[in-house]
Order: sequence, then structure tokens, then C-alpha cells
Amino acid sequence: MKIQKLLNYARDGWVAGDGGLAQVRSAVTGEVIAETGSGGLDFKAMLDHARDVGGPALRKLTFHERAHMLKALANAVMARKEELYELSYATGATRTDSWIDIEGGAGTLFSFSSKGRRELPNGRILIDGAMEPLSRGGSFVGQHVFTPLQGVAVHINAFNFPVWGMLEKLGPTLLAGVPAIVKPASATGYLTELAVRIMIEADVLPRGALQLIMGSTGDLMDHLTCQDVVSFTGSAATAMKLQSHPVIARESVRFVAERDSLNASILGPDSGPGTPEFDLFVKEVAREMTVKAGQKCTAIRRAMAPARHLDAVQEALSERLEKVRIGDPRDEATQMGALASASQLEAVREAVAELAHSARIVSGDPAVPPVAGGGAFIAPILLRADDPWGAAAVHDVEAFGPVSTLMPYRDLDDAIALANRGMGSLALSLFTYDTDAARDFVLGAGAYHGRMMILDRTSAKESTGHGSPLPVLVHGGPGRAGGGEEMGGMRGVKHYMQRTALQGGPEMLSKIVGQWLPGADKPTGDVHPFRKRISELEIGYTLKTGSRIVTLEDIEHFAHFTGDTFYAHMDEEAAKASPIFGGRVAHGYLILSFAAGLFVDPAPGPVLANTGLESLRFLTPLYPGDSMRVELTVKSKSVRDAEKGEVRWAVEVFNQKDELVATYELMTMNVP
Repeated sequence: MKIQKLLNYARDGWVAGDGGLAQVRSAVTGEVIAETGSGGLDFKAMLDHARDVGGPALRKLTFHERAHMLKALANAVMARKEELYELSYATGATRTDSWIDIEGGAGTLFSFSSKGRRELPNGRILIDGAMEPLSRGGSFVGQHVFTPLQGVAVHINAFNFPVWGMLEKLGPTLLAGVPAIVKPASATGYLTELAVRIMIEADVLPRGALQLIMGSTGDLMDHLTCQDVVSFTGSAATAMKLQSHPVIARESVRFVAERDSLNASILGPDSGPGTPEFDLFVKEVAREMTVKAGQKCTAIRRAMAPARHLDAVQEALSERLEKVRIGDPRDEATQMGALASASQLEAVREAVAELAHSARIVSGDPAVPPVAGGGAFIAPILLRADDPWGAAAVHDVEAFGPVSTLMPYRDLDDAIALANRGMGSLALSLFTYDTDAARDFVLGAGAYHGRMMILDRTSAKESTGHGSPLPVLVHGGPGRAGGGEEMGGMRGVKHYMQRTALQGGPEMLSKIVGQWLPGADKPTGDVHPFRKRISELEIGYTLKTGSRIVTLEDIEHFAHFTGDTFYAHMDEEAAKASPIFGGRVAHGYLILSFAAGLFVDPAPGPVLANTGLESLRFLTPLYPGDSMRVELTVKSKSVRDAEKGEVRWAVEVFNQKDELVATYELMTMNVP
């Protein structure tokens, strides 16, 4: 087999490392398949290139342009996925394992692309929260915003997911407008290198936006600044070593860690043999032990069951594990492949030996290779700790492979305490049909776990499973798990941005953030805003309507027509007795309907549809005989594609005293 020499991607070019190169072996055969190294790279120059070239280029793009870029990268990965699958077999992963890594990674980019276009403005500044009034007259206000950091995101990734592990960090980073330098683990870095090649060859990334280090990071950390971010996935020991680097401490470099995690799965007190939840628990523990050969940061390391059901769980779980077909991942019949490397096999065996001092092995033998040859194969290992409080190792030692320890609990409080004994995890699952028990468990254990899945017979069919990180949810956990929060939708994007409180006049801040703020100017004109395309609409452009008197007849007709005969609209005596109304008032939805009648231009034109309203508030009652008028203001606008976009309108309804009766945001789909 030809040995591949892996290359670094530095300053927009592929560069071979010089000096001594490390050999990388196939997890399946043990043969040398690649050589890798980063000797000779100028790491300071790489950082400078990212800051001086990549960062400015990304920040020139809007959020939507960056989102489209992510979609193009995902499409490029999907178009060449078979190349990645073929190479992935050498990591020991089956086709199913690799689907999580390869297509799951592309799916994460698709998700961030979609959320970026739906939830972020087509601009470069992200508004955070509502405007804060800071003065009585309204001429001095505050507004929180997010802007991209002007540094580099250094991504140090683990060996178990060489594609997904890179893309789940790269998606929010690039969407935020920050360039990245990726450093994969050497054992499976050849798959990362191919994925980077595919993305570079897609020719959608600006120069300097992405670089790759295929070996040691050398003195890279010495040149970090307060504008940089280090995002690390790996062992707690390495994380602590990096986090204590003097430059990271001195410069307050942001450090996001996802590290060791002794995740737990709990069979609820109500879920004995014969219940759907019992069967689901056994199936899920077995699956989490064997998918990716247990090399998942979210895999179930501690399986807990009521003491009275422990023997039944052990029997069912052992029976299931003994049927797992282990072998060459290319074989379609194979259910579990190899560990990623011989060194990883040795590390798992050492961890099992340590666990075996306080728990006994009840299924599998770590010393007997289930497949002959030089591959890193191991059978699933199930241990049992009958005294989980006296077995410290099961709560402290993570065997990063197909290994889990079964243990009993006395009652729900004991289960909560045992789950929390792991001192922080990425994922926990609870199998119960008892809603009270589930609520109590969340209250007792939520503080120690980044994600909690409560599974029962009703949600199991569509569940993504205990160990599946999702781009829309936080991936991270407290304590031992590192304290990080990767992904999580827009939360993940904001890791790479700075939150700043702007203060100034509403007109000035409106111009800065690209959104109309209350108190800013409201220019008017002769053209109805519904007759203007998005490109023609000016932020703040306002239609001030004529007024309409609301009569008692209007109110009674609306009540009978809709069936809304609430006393405040129809019973004068009861309405007068109300501490709120003091008499009959118009329906809130009547006010909305009349408001639309005042500002809508009915002819076909650039406005394609009303897509909803948000932040509706009724502020002052409208009484029979009162008049109402509307001010319709362009709050923000965003082009989605060549055919449509969204306009947000600030709608203010006033009475004859110029008191605000109602406010809301109207969304319309418009022609660009």
C-alpha cells in the first residue's frame, strides 16, 4: 500500500512538514498508511495571515453571505462523500459510524447555514436584545450588539470524529466572521486533510479563512492575543495544560473545552422488565457502547438501574452485546469496527484494568482480540459495580472505547447523587414513563449535565439517541466535561464574537446597527411603502395613516361576528367594575384588524404576503368613540434570495390623544 505524505495548508498553500515525520497506521490492519508532520511551519506567520487576510475578508461578508458559503462547503463535502467514506474505513469506522462523521458533519454546516439565513440579519452587526432607554426624553439610549472578534480561532480536535469534529466548530466560527486554524489528531488526521482539500477546492472560502496543521502546533500558543479563541476537544490533562499556558492566562484568550465525560444513563424506578422503557434502555446502552466502538465523548460510561432490576439488566445487556458482530468495517455484516489506533487499544485496556479493581467484568474480555491480525480490535466490555459508592474508579476513569459499568441505585435521590458523582458530563439519559420522577431528576441533576434526554415509549421512535450532539443544542457540559458550550445554534456563533454595549442617540445607533430604533427619525414620502421593493425601502421610512373612529356598533358587530363576547366588550356594568377598563372597550384584535385596514395598500405589488407578527402589546384601552391611527415604520429588511426577502415593520397604534394603544412587529415577505 502506498504511504501518503500528508500536507499542511498554510497561508493558502499546501506545505509538507520537514524534519521527522510521524507514521500513521491503519486501525484495521496495523499497516503504515501515512506520514504526517508540521516541522518548518512559521506558526506566527500563519496567525498573522489569518488576522490580516482571512479576518478582514470574512468580515466584509454579511451573515447571509457567510451562511451561503457554509452551504456551499457542505454541498462540496456531500458531492465527494464517497472519497471520505473510502478513506474512513482505515480509522476502524463502519459505514454507519462514518455516516455520523461525514454526512453528520455536512449536516451541521447545512444547519448553521439555514439558521444564519433565518435568524441573523443580512448585515455585519448582530443586535442583542431590545434597546434600553437611558434618559427621560429618549435622546440617549443603549443597545447591546455583537461584532466578530478580530483574531483567529484555533481548533484542536480529537481523533474520534475527524470530519464532524472539525465542521461542528468551523460552522459557527465562519458564520461569526472569524478565520480558523485547524489542528486534527494525528491518528485520523488523514481524513481531516482530505475534507479540508475538498473545501479548499470548492473555491468559496476567502484567502486566509482556513488553515490546517498536520502535526505539532509548535510555538503557536505563544503568539495568541485577546482577540483569539482556542477551542479544544480531548483529554482533561491536555486541556488543563493548554488552558494554563501563560499567554492564554495573560491575554485572557477565550478557551472553549470539551473534554473527559463519564456520561450516565439511568433506568427509571418505574421501568422494570417488561416495560417499553426497560427494553429501550438496554438497546440504547448497547448502541452507545458499540457505535464508533464506543469512541464518542457522549457515550454511556455508567449505566444505572434500580437494585432490584440489576440482574435482569445485566442479563439482557450481556446477551445483546455478545451478539455484536466485530470485524473489518468494509464488511456490511460488521456492526462494530476497530479502535482508532494501537495506542488507543492499549489505553482502553489500561483503563479497564483500573476499573476492574472496583468492578468486575461480566461481559467481554479485553485481553482476547476478537479479530486476528494487527488491527486495534476489542470486544465490548461490560463491568458491574455492586457498591457504586465504594468504587471510586467507575466515577473517575473513562475508558474511551466500548466499555460501560453497570451499577445499582436505591431510590431516585440515590440515582441523582450517583449521576452527579461524575462531576459534570456532556450527556445524560433517563428512561422513564413517570413525569414526576423525570421532573425531580432534572431539578436534582440538571446542574451537572450539559444535555439531558428523557426517553419513553412515546418519544423513542423519533429520538436522535443519547449520544447525538445536534447543531441547534448546546454540546458541552460543566465540571469534568470542560465547561464549554459548542454549537447550540446562535450561542455557538457568539463564542467568536464580542458583546458590546453601545450608547448614544437613537438615530445614530439606528444607522450603526442597520435597524430602526424607537426615537430615531421617521422619514415619510409620497409613495406608499408597500409599493417599494426591499432595495428601495429606507430603514425608518414611515407611513402615517389617517384616523378612524371606533364605534360601539363596530365593537358589537365584531363580537357577534367572531364569537368573542368577553364581558369587557359587551357588558357595560361589568366592564365599569373592572379595575382595568372602567367601561366597555374595543377588542385587541379589532384594533389590529382596523390597523391593517388603515395601512394596507391592497393592489398586487412588492409585498407578497404577511408572514406573522411578534411582540404584540396592548397598552391603552380604546373606548367607543375614540379614534385610532397608525404609524407603520420599516424596522429592518433582509433579502433571502433572488425572489424574496423579509421586511420587519414597527407598527404603532395611537388614539386621538397621541397615546400608544398598541405596538407590534409585522413581518412581510417582499420582492427584493
